[in-house]
Amino acid sequence: MERRNFIKSIMATSAAVVTVPTMVFAENNKTAENNETKVEVKKVTVKGPNDLPYEDAVKAIVGDKELKDSDKVKLTVPEIAENGAVVPVKVAVESPMTEKEHVKSIHILNTKNANSRCADIMLTTKNAEAKFASRVKLSESQDVVAIVAFSDGTFMKAGKSVKVTIGGCG
Repeated sequence: MERRNFIKSIMATSAAVVTVPTMVFAENNKTAENNETKVEVKKVTVKGPNDLPYEDAVKAIVGDKELKDSDKVKLTVPEIAENGAVVPVKVAVESPMTEKEHVKSIHILNTKNANSRCADIMLTTKNAEAKFASRVKLSESQDVVAIVAFSDGTFMKAGKSVKVTIGGCG
């Protein structure tokens, strides 16, 4: 009998969790013409703690320094991604990886997701090559950009467009 009561209370709590936000965000409006009550549900956009637009993310990485397109940065992404939840991304940078000249970091960004930062990879001279491969989520068709920071303080980038058929962020 205790198990049934427990399950009933869980179900009642679940129903309350689903319906209360709808009631809280609903707004009652009475029309003067026919005294009907209309319920309008307002769409509330919740901004997460990691939401950072593309321009702000670039500024956070580069600061006031110049960001140049470069052939040294090789970005590999598919032209068409069937599933935006798992888009393969590869970045390779031509660099000797010596104490004098090496890649300090590779940043992978997208241009339209709420959080544009996909990955931040920090490298040292112990890394034999400046390469990285992963999968990222893309909510819709957009550009993927790789920003590379070098040991001399310069920044270079490469970008490519990806067409997403099924969005991966929701």
